[in-house]
Amino acid sequence: MSGGTASEPARPRHSAGTGAGTLASELGARLTVPGTLEASAAAQQLTGVTLDSRGVQPGDLWCALPGANAHGADFADQAATRGAVLALTDEAGAGACERAGLPALVVEDARRDTARAAALIYGRPAEQLSTIGVTGTNGKTSVTTMIHRTLLELGRASGVVGTSGTSYRDGTGDEHLIGTVRTTPEAPELHGLLARMVEDGVQVCGMEISSHALVLHRADEVVVDVACFTNLSQDHLDFHPTMEDYFEAKSRLFTPEHSRRGVVCVDDEWGRRLAREATVPVTTYATLPGVEADHMAVDIRPDDYGSVFTVVGPDGPIAQRRLRAALPGRHYVANTLAASLLLEAIGVAGPEVDAALGTAGTVPGRMEPVALAPVRGIVDYSHTPDALEQALATLRSVPGTRRILCVMGAGGDRDRAKRPVMGEVAARLADVVIITDDNPRTEDPAAIRAAVREGIPAGSDAEVHVVDGRGNAIDLAASLADVGDTILVSGKGAETGQDIGGIVHPFDDRLHLRDALAARPGSGDPQPDGGH
Repeated sequence: MSGGTASEPARPRHSAGTGAGTLASELGARLTVPGTLEASAAAQQLTGVTLDSRGVQPGDLWCALPGANAHGADFADQAATRGAVLALTDEAGAGACERAGLPALVVEDARRDTARAAALIYGRPAEQLSTIGVTGTNGKTSVTTMIHRTLLELGRASGVVGTSGTSYRDGTGDEHLIGTVRTTPEAPELHGLLARMVEDGVQVCGMEISSHALVLHRADEVVVDVACFTNLSQDHLDFHPTMEDYFEAKSRLFTPEHSRRGVVCVDDEWGRRLAREATVPVTTYATLPGVEADHMAVDIRPDDYGSVFTVVGPDGPIAQRRLRAALPGRHYVANTLAASLLLEAIGVAGPEVDAALGTAGTVPGRMEPVALAPVRGIVDYSHTPDALEQALATLRSVPGTRRILCVMGAGGDRDRAKRPVMGEVAARLADVVIITDDNPRTEDPAAIRAAVREGIPAGSDAEVHVVDGRGNAIDLAASLADVGDTILVSGKGAETGQDIGGIVHPFDDRLHLRDALAARPGSGDPQPDGGH
């Protein structure tokens, strides 16, 4: 198979498009045409959509949206110069488009109508795929990646859109990788990606759908065949004023505007509430003892670095089957069960599917073993208090674990309230806590470290270090670790860069931890992961 690169465009190679007049009619838009005949502008064929004036291609609809600090229409001259044939904007942006000589469709809510326009121009690609949408504070990437890897193991043409970017295997077996910035891309990019997958023969696409995407209309005009809710815990309270608002945003996915049916984890009260309030048919699942659900994980047992468990279905003992989670911990039991139910919902089920899920269901940067002996080194994306608690509790339960050394921090320009909470969690569950830098972004790294440190009680039994520089912190953990210890490097997972002062510097926790463990005096080469 040939390998793809992140330079591939997030749009189809060919697009039949739609006429400007047809689009104006569909959106109920007012067409403004500076210095030309309206009939000529209405006859223009639109073959692509973009928000970025720098990425305009000839024949594009350019969407000029209001922003926090500026209006997209301020860049109308650049969009016109690059070949945009029409703009989509609101009343506030209409004047700038007119001055640039760019015909415009003027609507009341340009952000909402951007998604409608993209779906029309790209031929409603979401309707031509089997689609799965996953939302929740934690587990989105794990569930979508498990599904994708399982389908690839089964020889299916599959795609995945999410935190780690967009990748897919096409109908001829070639792999494609497209770099995307947001967990859920902006609507033109999302519909363009789906159209490209349709063009290349992809059968199934799994998507992470964030609360931001649901509020900001990024996921509009995509009605997934099945939606999944994994959990809800504190995060993104820099965007959502309250947990109630955060829940309300997530719950939008479980309405007919966004999904046809749902799969909901009821291990927490948020999930139980969603199962009651969803306006699409819902199937529930649970992993906690005493929690009733349509599908329950019971008899959970360790299996090397993973777990095996029994699923009790709605028909009771006669419907029982045994599944394997390729990664340890109850949360990966939940993720595996979710992936199984979602695959079943789109018609992919059977013993061969269960077997593939048990071996292929690993996720880069999620409880990923870098080394297993003499010191176990684990890299995990846990960047919320709940996820960090789950990761540490899971590692504590792995047989043979001696001490746990946790390298952790918190991201800048994000929810500040969770920083001391994460410090408290780390000190409660780890033996050694090394507080360092995550992605400081535009904030002072020392101030973020101090906020995390403030959450650790004065009487904590944990040995605490505060270290400037993520590489230095990982090196310290490796030097302090002894045979049988486990090092958890949390927060960034499979990320290959670190954002400091708005500049992304190359940095991969996995590579640095592997090198640090190999450099330990007398350690020899660390024993790698044995294939899980």
